Parts: sequence; C-alpha cells; structure tokens
Amino acid sequence: MHLLAIQFVAAMSGCATHSIEPEEIVLPIDDPVYTKPQRLVEVEPGRRLNIYCTGRGSPTVIFDSGQAGETSEWGLIQPNIAKRVRACTYDRAGIGFSDPAKRPSDSSNIVDDLHRLLVAASVKPPYVLVGHSYGGMNVKLFAYRYQSEVAGIVFVDPSHEDFLENARKRDPRQLSVVDYQKLNIERALTRLRECIANVPIGFVPGTKLYKNCIGDDDPRYSAAINSAHVRMYEKVGYQEANMSEEESIFRASAEQLRANRRQLGDLPIVVLTADTLGRDSKEVDLPTTPLFLSLKALHEDIASLSSQGISRVVRKSKHNVHTDQPKSVVDAIFQIIVAADSKK
Repeated sequence: MHLLAIQFVAAMSGCATHSIEPEEIVLPIDDPVYTKPQRLVEVEPGRRLNIYCTGRGSPTVIFDSGQAGETSEWGLIQPNIAKRVRACTYDRAGIGFSDPAKRPSDSSNIVDDLHRLLVAASVKPPYVLVGHSYGGMNVKLFAYRYQSEVAGIVFVDPSHEDFLENARKRDPRQLSVVDYQKLNIERALTRLRECIANVPIGFVPGTKLYKNCIGDDDPRYSAAINSAHVRMYEKVGYQEANMSEEESIFRASAEQLRANRRQLGDLPIVVLTADTLGRDSKEVDLPTTPLFLSLKALHEDIASLSSQGISRVVRKSKHNVHTDQPKSVVDAIFQIIVAADSKK
C-alpha cells in the first residue's frame, strides 16, 4: 500500500486448517507480472480496469487492496490460492494500471466498478471476497448488494465505517463531528492536493515532497516493481484517485456502509486482526490500549454480521497482514473455501 494510505488494526480468536500447505512465502515480491498491466478490461466506453486472474476452479477468490494499493499487494497470497481455485486481483480506478474515473472513489462506485469488471471479464460467481483495510469496507458493501453471488468473505485488518466516530468520542477535546473530520481528514487532503499540484513539475528524490507524494522504496517489493510503482505515483490520475479514496473512506463510504447494513445470514466470514506488534516482538500478551480495544470491538461487529462469523488475532503482525504473516491469510481463505464447499 502507498505511504499515505490509512492503516487500522483490531483483534479476536480462532483457528484455521486445510490440507494444502502453502509454498514457501518470503519477501520480496518479485514477479515481473506486476511491472505492467495484466489484462485491461473495459467497464464503460473508454475506461478500463486492470485484472489479473490465475488458477482454475470454483469459487473464485477476488482480492480488494487497501487504500491506493495495487495488485502486487497480493503477490504472496495469490499464487497459493491459485493452486486450488481461480484467484483474481485488480486495480481500482486510477490505481496501478487502471484508467482513472470521473466519479469519486467511494465504496459504492468501487463496488459498481468491480461488479462491472467481473461481468465484462467473464469471471463468474460464486466469489470468495478478500478485502484489506479500505478493501474490507468495499467487499462488505459488495456482499450487501450481491449476497447471492458471494460464497464467503475474509477481512484482512479491515477498516470500519464507525472508526473515526469512535475515535472522536474517545478524544478528551470532545470535538464536533465536523471539527474532528477537518482535523483528521482535511490535513491529509491538503498534503494530497499539494501532490496533485506538483505532478506537472515533477518530484525530486530526497525532498519532503517526494517522500510525501511518492515515498521511499517499499522493501516488500523488488527494485523493478518499486520502479513501476514510482511511475504510477507520478501520474495525476493516481494522485487524484488516492485523494478521492482518502476523502471518501470515512465520509461517503462510511455513510453508504451504514445505509446498506444488514445481516448476512450464515455466510462464512473470517476477520483477521493484526496484533500491531510486528514480527520481532517478544510480547506475549495482546495490547490493551483504548485504540486496540476499540478496534477489536469494531472487528467483532463485522464478524457478528453472520452466524458463521469468526474474528481472529494474527500475532506478530502489523497492518499489512498479507505480507507480515501471509500464511494466516492463505489459511483463512482456504477455511472459507472449505466452508463454502460444505454448503453446496
């Protein structure tokens, strides 16, 4: 995920098993497929989205990245899932190799784009949806709208529509909703507007502007993939899409999730939550900070949408669980596939 993406965490418990053991999962992600478009599919006249599908079999696993995240985010996960079923990653509008859109990057439009893409690319349901961070909000709305097409969901340290409001209520300053949003959203938007304004001028490595708008090379990726990412980030379409996602997530997208909320019956759901401590931590106990406990409750809320919902802590992982502890994500997806198969 890009440097400016919002990151969130939470917790619970559970276990997952499957007969297929994942291949060795190690960084960096270095598949050259991520340095160029994989398949560009038209979702409306003159606008295409990039999709990358591997493997065969049903259900098809669909991945949705965190804010401004590309298909390469899933480079440790997709190859393992494709051993058994079809697995598809994609770039949202303006991100990666996908064309920018003329409408906001809120969850409603993202879900509409994804559904159009799957139809146009002949990727047929049922789907197991996997969403990280902002992608977790998107796949939840997809399930609300198209539940008959969804066989299960894995939420990977997902964002929640009530995160910002819960944080506001804990703030001792007791700011109004408007003032709190200005403090926590407008500040980021100001930085992103500066990035957009400087695209025609260019970004000079080593400067503060370069760090804010492009970011340092990500150690999760090879030099070739990092170079491809930089070329993406230097485009106005990417910077505008990143800003639109930032602006939408806890405003329009949050409102859309609340308006569409409903129970999902016995749909298999696993919510994976980072313990926030990282691989090198020697801590045995989970964090007890107000932030962590609040996020834990929000993730439990997601699991409660289904009678078959499970929420689980992933130990020694920060927000990017799919690259910090990828086996936990692979196991959870296989668990959902098994559950979906058992319901046929």
